[in-house]
Amino acid sequence: MTARPLRRRLASAGLGLALLAGTALTLGTPAQAIIVFDPSNYSQNVLTAARTLQQINNQIRSLQNEAQSLINQAQSLANQGRNLTSLATSPLSQLQQDIQRTRALFAQAQGLTTQIASLDQQFRQQYPSGYGAGTSAGRTVADARTQWSNSLEALRTTLSMQAQVNDAITADQGTLASVSASSQGAVGILQATQATNQLLALMAKQTMQDQQLRLAEGRSTALEQARMLQADEQGRANRQRFQGSGVAYTPATVQAFRQ
Repeated sequence: MTARPLRRRLASAGLGLALLAGTALTLGTPAQAIIVFDPSNYSQNVLTAARTLQQINNQIRSLQNEAQSLINQAQSLANQGRNLTSLATSPLSQLQQDIQRTRALFAQAQGLTTQIASLDQQFRQQYPSGYGAGTSAGRTVADARTQWSNSLEALRTTLSMQAQVNDAITADQGTLASVSASSQGAVGILQATQATNQLLALMAKQTMQDQQLRLAEGRSTALEQARMLQADEQGRANRQRFQGSGVAYTPATVQAFRQ
């Protein structure tokens, strides 16, 4: 018999003796003890050990589930914190100031009023629809002077607003770069939403400034057209006054330069 099978038999015998030790019954005197194997007691011990191991495994899985639940809650709270984090800066106040400055330039326009309540009355006074036969030359000259001044002030307002918008465009480039960087670096829903709103506010501000500039340009063009129409009417009134005076026209030599 080889050494390996012998060792296997000895190991099996030792294992059997160890299992029997727990369920052995002692018979006779201590010097002549006989170990007796109880199958039912052995099976019950094995079942008890298996159930205990199963309970331990169940408790381990329960603890693992609770730990994972705590980890998920912590991640959810962290995400909520990021979603509620707002941007550190906002360009909205600067955008509003730009709009107010542009509006102030238009409101301070000289000449013909920009207020709808009194515009119609003032326009009828300064730009009459016609001149009667008895209208003096002084009246037509005064009206022409007022109309020329209105056109000049409207043009000056338009140029001032153009300069204001040009300065705002330079500032808007920096604002756009800042808002774009905030949008790309947003850490939560709130920051992303705020960055989007700031971009929309910048677009709205530029649109409003463009509308105000168009209003100023349109006002300047309209007043100049009104002045030209009035110039035609004033010329007609002057010709009518000259022709209806009853004085014959006598040609005369005119010396443009003196020696």
